[in-house]
Amino acid sequence: MRVEREILLPATADEAWSVLVDWERQADWMRDADRVEVLTPHREGVGVRLAARTRVFNVPALTELLEVVAWEPPRRLVIGHRRFVHGDGEWLLDDDPNGTRFTWIEDVSLSVPVAGELALRVYRPFLRVLMDRGMRDLRRRLIATGPSKASRLRARRVGDVRGSPSEG
Repeated sequence: MRVEREILLPATADEAWSVLVDWERQADWMRDADRVEVLTPHREGVGVRLAARTRVFNVPALTELLEVVAWEPPRRLVIGHRRFVHGDGEWLLDDDPNGTRFTWIEDVSLSVPVAGELALRVYRPFLRVLMDRGMRDLRRRLIATGPSKASRLRARRVGDVRGSPSEG
């Protein structure tokens, strides 16, 4: 299952990146995260491992093991899902005249072949909503943490969350 969402953030790519990789604070803006913990001594780069306690329908349900598989600050971060959920989550940051375009892609499957695919089809609309709300929370967090003055001025002109037409 692939879900792709994007939003325009009122911040530079560097400012957005610093919030995205503040691992333990991700639960402040990611709607399905209850808690995130770094499992490796290093916090940056390929190989960082994370344990994310995830909520399903707002109930803490499982701890997902994640691993950074691509690290290209401040443009691209890919995190591999390594336990019950398999696949990758990718975050892309691209310059825009009004800030930074943040694209979030989840391309995942479940360990259980047929039942897993069915479950993901049912869950897909909920995941879209979670990602949209999380991205809006991220945007609010960036505004609240005080990005540069120029970025704050752009905040009034920033658009809303959009999905990808290729998402289906």
